[in-house]
Amino acid sequence: MAVFKDLHTETGLKSLDDHLSGKSYVSGDELTKDDIKVYSAVLEKPSDSFPNASKWYESVSQQLAASFPGQAAGVRFSSQGAPAASAPAEEKKEATAEDDDDDMDLFGDETEEEKKAAEEREAAKKASGKKKESGKSSILLDVKPWDDETDMQKLEEAVRSVQMEGLTWGACKLVPVGYGIKKMTIMMTIVDDLVSVDNLIEDYLTAEPRNEYIQSCDIVAFNKI
Repeated sequence: MAVFKDLHTETGLKSLDDHLSGKSYVSGDELTKDDIKVYSAVLEKPSDSFPNASKWYESVSQQLAASFPGQAAGVRFSSQGAPAASAPAEEKKEATAEDDDDDMDLFGDETEEEKKAAEEREAAKKASGKKKESGKSSILLDVKPWDDETDMQKLEEAVRSVQMEGLTWGACKLVPVGYGIKKMTIMMTIVDDLVSVDNLIEDYLTAEPRNEYIQSCDIVAFNKI
């Protein structure tokens, strides 16, 4: 995989744009984990000055959204905090006809498929009787706040304060959800035999005291390295 540096600068974006000339994705014609890694390092969609990178960013965004539907929202408002502004067109499509103005759930519940996938990952680890050489995984995680008043800087600090053997935090960015709310998307690398992502979420990220800022977490992408 080509190495792209300083993707938050025009120089870095220019190198990515040149690399994508004549290509659909970083490694060729199909989306791979290399695209996910580079995508997480780009802070926002490149401008039209970088047409190849802009088209690639949009394509990766659409594929992630299609592969993991229902994960673009999830904040509940009290009657005092309900927003007055109407939702953009794309967010209106995601809202159901039964949504209550005083009980708006933008993030949505974890689907049965996601729960089953998590259970299968845990079962596979336990079923392996042999000690194998430790592998690593690259994970893209969505971290969701309670509401639009959550301090996202403190939310990031709360996430990165989780330190354990086999866990390395990577780049992160804020992604608009709607009604002034943003979620944080963050990359992390784990040693499979040392870190369980499900336990990390349940026992650390969404447990006290970090749950003061973190409402929930969802796995957007999970790739073996």
